[in-house]
Amino acid sequence: MNAKKTLLELLGRAGVFHVDAEELIALVEAGAISEAHGEIGKMVGIPPEGGEPYASGWLAGARAVDGELVNLAERALRRAIGPAMTDHPLRGSGREDATRVRTPVGMVDVERAKVAVTPLYLAFSHASDLDPEVSDEVLTAVLGTMGVVERVGYAGRLEEFAETHRSRLAQVYALYGPGSRIAVHGRYSLIHSPTSVAVLERLTATPSALRTEWEDAELPPAWLEGLAIAWRAADDAPPA
Repeated sequence: MNAKKTLLELLGRAGVFHVDAEELIALVEAGAISEAHGEIGKMVGIPPEGGEPYASGWLAGARAVDGELVNLAERALRRAIGPAMTDHPLRGSGREDATRVRTPVGMVDVERAKVAVTPLYLAFSHASDLDPEVSDEVLTAVLGTMGVVERVGYAGRLEEFAETHRSRLAQVYALYGPGSRIAVHGRYSLIHSPTSVAVLERLTATPSALRTEWEDAELPPAWLEGLAIAWRAADDAPPA
């Protein structure tokens, strides 16, 4: 509690509103518990040697701890984001779901996404001069495709996406990004922005939901189409 109080004071001095700081800290707490839940989950179903009675008891205990960690994480998330939580969100599959509850994207959501995408983008390209307000609008559309729990874990999802598609992303930015022969204006403008990493991840994971959010935000359709073209071209291009 002392550490939490100190952190709230430091964030307040840095200009972070108290309610936003409380939300960030609650999300860190929920994330830590979720991580523990993931580690315990690896143990469920793999009892150590010791005979059938021992294995049965061990598995029952592991499942009990696993279930309680889920409940603790859900309560922490409810403290952070309130009634927007859906029932048992941590037990979901993460697949694109037409029944997804749409919840407003907040400033903290957007700022977390910026922190996540910028270093990933800089691994392939360099910073651009795209209007920061436009970047916020793009990230708001991206985050609108997710439920509140997915947004909490989006940084990890982005890292996994960048690692899995590293060579293809490198091709995208080499062919169409800063330093390429493609002009910054036009349909490939977004490739000059860190937000392009997030958009490409959503194009791969939830294209239908992304296009819906994109239209609702009245963002240029050509930007999304340009990224889709570049992504397909990078898949066909020979390795650099």
